Formats: sequence, structure tokens, C-alpha cells
Amino acid sequence: MPEVAFEVDVDAPPDDQPGANPFNRWHPDIPAVVEADPGDTMRLEALDWTGGQIRDNDDANEVRDVDLSQVHYLAGPVEVNGAEPGDLLKVEFLDMGPLNDRAEFGFTGTFSQQNGGGFLTDHFPNAAKSIWDLDGYTVSSRHVPDVRYEGKIHPGLAGCAPSQELLEEWNERERELMERHAEDPDSIQNHPTGEAEPPVANPPTTEGALMGEMDPDEAEEAAEEAARTVPPREHGGNHDIKDLSIGSTVYFPVYVDGAKFALGDFHASQGDGEITFCGAIEMAAYVDVKFDLVEDGMEKLGVDHPIFEPGHRGPTFEDYVTFCGYSVTEDGEQRYLDSHTAYRRASLQAIDYLKQFGYTGQQALHILGTVPVEGRQSGVVDVPNACSTLALPKGAFEFDVSPETLGSDKDRGDVVVTDDPLG
Repeated sequence: MPEVAFEVDVDAPPDDQPGANPFNRWHPDIPAVVEADPGDTMRLEALDWTGGQIRDNDDANEVRDVDLSQVHYLAGPVEVNGAEPGDLLKVEFLDMGPLNDRAEFGFTGTFSQQNGGGFLTDHFPNAAKSIWDLDGYTVSSRHVPDVRYEGKIHPGLAGCAPSQELLEEWNERERELMERHAEDPDSIQNHPTGEAEPPVANPPTTEGALMGEMDPDEAEEAAEEAARTVPPREHGGNHDIKDLSIGSTVYFPVYVDGAKFALGDFHASQGDGEITFCGAIEMAAYVDVKFDLVEDGMEKLGVDHPIFEPGHRGPTFEDYVTFCGYSVTEDGEQRYLDSHTAYRRASLQAIDYLKQFGYTGQQALHILGTVPVEGRQSGVVDVPNACSTLALPKGAFEFDVSPETLGSDKDRGDVVVTDDPLG
């Protein structure tokens, strides 16, 4: 086993960890706490993305009440000696897994429309939670019965620190988006409700900011401009790509000396799109990584965003039921080549289908957010309708979900839902 370079205690608060504290903002001045040479291998541990706010119980109010200003909690930064702006940092994911000796469960949540919402928040406005048992790499849930499969484990979030110039660019363009939406909510065509919840972007805030080992006198000032870790950006970030699993190699653009690499937000499994938002099966985890450098890699390869080569570890599903969606809203409004709307429609088709087998809508939503479904932009040229597809693997179920089985009247229970439903 590689040396543990960044250790966490799942029973301690995020700001009182055994070694260096994690951080939850992107800023070039957050100091590195781990050092590596090209060719080095190390183990990094990370808290779950909420920092322990959600526990193994049947209380969905924990999801409703999550403090979203705090998330995520990242292991690092790791300074890779010799890394310079313009390089690509090569990161190999040699192994990863749950912290079974300390946290033997994962969780999935649907946020309340009043607390962030999500991809289908207009259809599922209430907070809900399902707990998943982690048996090695195999997952199952008391809240979603008759589903058991090998998950596709991966970090949802990984990347290098931005330069000051890139940070300012992020803040400016996201601020312009928020201003444009405030002036004309209809200008954001893909926004499902046309309301301010969920927000179209998350601006910097000092509330809940954890700036790692930064000097306290400097940390608050830096937090005023530090970028939230919510979205993916040029440096990587919260990309939530399920295929970045064991054996994958990722090339991250380097924007500051030393790269300052970090990662977290581990998932025991996830479907394409992470449509539950507090989606996937969230967990505390470890990863063994190996670092190397491609000098001037951004220019040599012509990239300024991450690229990756997926590994071959994970479930090997063969049979799927696939659902189609098009860029027409549920109310019949025609959108132009809108893959977001098309994927919503494919997801809703899959949810209605799973209801025929005894699952509730919330259970079906959690299935699609956790089972490694295959989402595709299957057509983006045939005006006016984009076509998106969602392929549901039959092998994730302990019964036959083929169309020819015509469903089931079995009562499969439900996830736990908040005690103050919105209706």
C-alpha cells in the first residue's frame, strides 16, 4: 500500500482533521500540504462531499438541511515538483475504495427545491434519502430493494489550482450569467422552472469557506474571490464523470507552479448525468495516485481542458433497456436542439417505466442517479429536435426488467422523504 499522504478522520469535523485540513474553494494561494516528484505514488483520503453532514439513518431532513456553502472537502493540494503553467499533470488512478474501516455506507439524496433542487426538481421538489451498504465494490440499499450491482467507483471532483487570471475570468463570466438571468429569467432556456432555485451559478462567499492551511488573516480575504467547487471548469473540478474509475489516466492542465492538485467527492457508483444532484452514492474514500508531467503539454496536445483515458475496471453490463427523449418540454414547448431537455425527457420515461415494477418515483430517480446508466447525446443535428438516450442495465436488478415482463405489482417500499413535504 502506498504511504498515506493525506489522512482523514470521518468522526471529526472537517476543520479538525488529524493532519492537514481539507479545503472547499479554488484559489491559487491555498498552500500545498503534500509534495510529490514526477513518478511518485501516494494515497489520498477524502471525506464525503458534505463533510459528514449526512449519516446512516432514516432521517431525510439531513438532506433538506445540508449546508451547501460548506461543500466540497478536497484532499490536498499536492505540489508536484517541476510542474509549470502550460504543462499537463498526468494522474493515474491506480486504486480506490471506500474507507471500510471507518465508514461502511454511502448515501444518495434528492435536495429540496428550497435547498438547491436538482435536475428534476420540478417533478421531485422534496428532500429524500437512500442509504447504501458497501460490500467491497458491490452496493445495495434497504431503501431501494432488489437492486444489487458492482459500482463504478470514481472521484467526482479533481483538478489543479487556477491561476489568478483564470480565477478572475471564472468570476466575471459567472457573474455576467447571474446578472443576465436576474434581468431576464427566460434567457436561460434550459432552466427547468424559470425560478431562482436552483441558482444558475454559485458566486464566491466567505460563509462556510475552508481555505486549507492558509494563514487565517489572509484566508477570509481570499475567500471573497475564491471560486466555489460546484461546477466543472477548464482545470477539471466537479466533472462527475463515472468513467474516471480505477485504471484511468487523466491529464490536467497546469495553471500555477507546482500544479496544486486536489480531489474528493467520491462516489461508489453513479449514472451518467448524476441526475439526483446529491446524486451517485456519496462516500468517504481513498485513492492511490501516481503523478507525472507532460512538459508544455497544453500546446503539444492542443488542449486547455482535461483529457482522460478510461480504465477497464468496473461492471461489465451487456443488456440494457434504452429510453429516448427529444427537445420538447413536458408541457409541449418546442426547444431548439436542446440536449438538456432531451435528457430530462429520457430520464422521465425511465422513471415512469420503473414505476411499473413497483418502485416509487423517488426510488426510480435514485436508481438512475446511482446505477451506472449510459447517457448519450445521440443526435444534435436534426433540427429542431436533439435526441438523448438513457440506457438502463438490466444486470443491476435482481429480477427481469425487460419490457416483455410487463412490470410487477410488488410493493418495494420507498426512500425516506422529509417530514415537511412541499406538496
